[in-house]
Amino acid sequence: MRELLRENIATLKPYSCARNDFTGEAEVYLDANENWQEFVGREDVNRYPDPLATMVRKALEEVLGLPFDQTIIGNGSDELIDNLFRCFCRPGKDSVLLMPPTYGAYRVFADINDVIVKTVPLTPHFQLDLPALKRCLAEEKASRTNEARLKLLFICSPNNPSGNAFPLDEVRTICSLFDGIVVVDEAYFDFSSQASAVSLLGEFENLVVLRTLSKCWALASARVGVAIASKEIIAVLRSMKYPYNVGGPSQDIALKALKQAQRVRQGLALIKEERARLRTELAQVDCVVQVFDSDANFFLVRVTDAPSIYHYLLGKGIIVRNRSKEMHCENCLRITIGSKQENDVLLSALKEYEHA
Repeated sequence: MRELLRENIATLKPYSCARNDFTGEAEVYLDANENWQEFVGREDVNRYPDPLATMVRKALEEVLGLPFDQTIIGNGSDELIDNLFRCFCRPGKDSVLLMPPTYGAYRVFADINDVIVKTVPLTPHFQLDLPALKRCLAEEKASRTNEARLKLLFICSPNNPSGNAFPLDEVRTICSLFDGIVVVDEAYFDFSSQASAVSLLGEFENLVVLRTLSKCWALASARVGVAIASKEIIAVLRSMKYPYNVGGPSQDIALKALKQAQRVRQGLALIKEERARLRTELAQVDCVVQVFDSDANFFLVRVTDAPSIYHYLLGKGIIVRNRSKEMHCENCLRITIGSKQENDVLLSALKEYEHA
């Protein structure tokens, strides 16, 4: 892993605050130049939060089985993705491998960090193309130099925008083929029946798994993401993150949600029930050509005229995503599974479109 790190990150002397060295409750805090007063009626907002999100990580271990000493909390998964680019990829030299269609932010962060993007597209049925991937990795390794190499490979499973999860055996195969860092983004894992790549951490030191509390745990506004990896990778990510990257209110909200695990699981069951119902109903709408299988909380839906239907729904106050410009997604909309009432409004509008 040390060979993969950017030299300036490998030799980085991280910023350290007193809260990194202190645990528990102090009687007097005079270390961080905080204001001892508070003006909004909320306790502790005048104090900096725990920089290591210790209580949240303990709760994640207790509730989700994510090992405490192998986790780091980010300001959403996006912060963690960006930090992985900054850890491993030398601007203007190194590259990342994506498998489109996939989460668009990967390419955005690559562009921001001046990292070259290589691609091995999914098949037209949104499956991993392992033979093509194997050829690409072999060719890259043969042409590799000290000035340029492939550092990161992203697997989004369940995939966004297609919604399907990839078999764990295929993820294992990719981890064994690639000598860089494999990042498995499991933002929608809770909605799937596939096993988590977290189970592979003992086999592969080059694996990073991402989770989020934005989806199943309904904390999109709180911005709480999680990376699970080897202790060595976690230590490096911790050394270069912002000192207080996840605010105290967000940490408190995450703890409250994790204490409501039973209610969250009940809510997850409702989403899965509604997913089954919505699939059946969408398939009966005339302007719907195909509803793709989903292991997530959304459907990729091929329709007769995606731009027209998108704008029609927008005029009705219904916002979906037009994914028609993505590879293999011609005339496709991505539709989140909402409440029964929201889904009924959508279905009614689609049926009205047929007669408009």
